[in-house]
Amino acid sequence: MKKKIQLSINRQNYVLEVEAHWTVLDMLRNELGLLGTKRGCEKGDCGACTVLMNGRPINSCLYLAVRANGTEILTVEGLETDEGLHPLQKAFLEKGAVQCGFCTPGMLLTAVNLLDKNPSPTEEDIRRAISGNLCRCTGYQHIVDAIRFTAEKS
Repeated sequence: MKKKIQLSINRQNYVLEVEAHWTVLDMLRNELGLLGTKRGCEKGDCGACTVLMNGRPINSCLYLAVRANGTEILTVEGLETDEGLHPLQKAFLEKGAVQCGFCTPGMLLTAVNLLDKNPSPTEEDIRRAISGNLCRCTGYQHIVDAIRFTAEKS
C-alpha cells in the first residue's frame, strides 16, 4: 500500500507516493536516484547511509519513508551549491580523506552537523561525532584532519 508524503530533499520540495515498508534510503536511491547515500549494513551500525533530517543525522536505512512526511532532508548531493563544493568536501579532497569513498557521504553529513553545532571542535569532539561512521580503509586520521582544517578555516 502506498502513502503520499510531502518533504524537502536538498532544498527541493517533493510529493511522493512511498510504500509503507520503504526506508528513507530506499526512497532516496530507488525513487529519486540519489545514489550518494550508500547502502551498507542495513542495521544502523556503519553510518554509510547517514543523511541529515531536520538538521540532525539519521541512519536512513532504519527510518521509514512514511515517517519522513513534512521533514527536510539533506543528502551529500545537496552539499554542493552554485558556488561549488562545500568547504568540507574541498577539505576531504585536499587532506586525502577520500579513499574508496564508501564512507565519505555519511562522514561529510556527520561533520556538517558537528560543525553546525560546534564550530570549534576538539579532536576528541570530532572523533566522538564520527564514531558511528565506519571507514573501511582506516582513513580516520585524514578525515579528522579534514574536519579540523575546515573548522579552523571558518
